[in-house]
Amino acid sequence: MSLTKRIQDGQQQTELKKTFTKIRQIVRENRRLTVRSIAVQVNIDRETVMKILTEDLDMRKVCAKMAPKELTEEQKQRRVFSY
Repeated sequence: MSLTKRIQDGQQQTELKKTFTKIRQIVRENRRLTVRSIAVQVNIDRETVMKILTEDLDMRKVCAKMAPKELTEEQKQRRVFSY
């Protein structure tokens, strides 16, 4: 059940939208941030941030791509120039 469906009577709908917008903006600026650091910036708990990201903003956590242990010269050059 999404957070918008679990909203309590005392919380304003506009305040919830502001939180969604703020979290979305933070993630767009830097997708490598942890859920904990986003929670600190928005001043809400980690579980709520995780639910907003996964259920309401339809985002998911994706692991980094693994690189082979021994690279060929061509692969090394591509890695150097990709940054």
